[in-house]
Amino acid sequence: MLAILAVIAPIFALICFGYGAVHFKLFPAEGVKALIAFVNNFATPCLLFYSILTSDFRAAFALSIIGPFYLGAIICFAIGIVIARKFFGDRPGQAVSVGFAGTFTNTVLVGLPIMTRAYGEAALPVTLSIIGVHGAILLTVGMVTMELTRRDGQPLGKTLVVAVRRVVSNPLIWGIAAGIIGTFLNLQLIEPAAAFFQMMAQAVVPVALFGIGGALTEFKLSDNWKQALVASFIKLILHPAIAYVLMIWVLHVPMEIARYGILLSAMPAGINIYVFATYYDRGVSVAANTILIATVFSAVTITGWLYILSL
Repeated sequence: MLAILAVIAPIFALICFGYGAVHFKLFPAEGVKALIAFVNNFATPCLLFYSILTSDFRAAFALSIIGPFYLGAIICFAIGIVIARKFFGDRPGQAVSVGFAGTFTNTVLVGLPIMTRAYGEAALPVTLSIIGVHGAILLTVGMVTMELTRRDGQPLGKTLVVAVRRVVSNPLIWGIAAGIIGTFLNLQLIEPAAAFFQMMAQAVVPVALFGIGGALTEFKLSDNWKQALVASFIKLILHPAIAYVLMIWVLHVPMEIARYGILLSAMPAGINIYVFATYYDRGVSVAANTILIATVFSAVTITGWLYILSL
């Protein structure tokens, strides 16, 4: 257990450091968005490109891990919608937004740092194979479901165009695509170029964690905290539990490989759930509360999952 705490402690210490720096006005709040933009648009695409280029990415693209991760996410999406409708009486569009809050994983700002801290670079190929299609699958599912359920929904064709545009314009996709192309071309980087990408990759962990900590100062608990708590439970407990059952009990994936997909599914909700909610103006307060609650509670739940996965 002490070894697990040694893995988790620096991660959440950096998040708390970022939160405290912004909360006590030691770091400008307006600078947080710039930090997150740097991670998402520059540092992480470089990490994705270099990691894919220098690893056996094709061997890591295992459907036995990717399939359960996304099947679990979609099941959680459906469960979240049903709970929001049946138990909280939400309207259809609101329910979809709440369901999405328990579905979309913070794979980059929290997932990558914890995965590399817990399992080292050996976890990167599998982790990146999941990240590679994360936005493409879940954003499309979320947007299509929203348009089909809300009364003022857009035509399905227009929705798909918007979803594709959002995915294609994502710099993370550019980094992944460049890495895959470079792999097939057998691209070899000269030393200065390799050093550049290594330095950019090293910036991801501290900047991402400091940035997500600073971003949490924007979110405050509101009257919808009960729904956010349910969405957080779905994200932190139910999603990894489904992934665990499917990978270990159904598909019999070796634990030393399955743990990458299971632990990544145990990460808290990503900021994109807030973007999704504000884009449709549905469930905005629930999304904001879920980010706050899930990120704080994940310090405990991730510790628990690390313990379970170490047995």
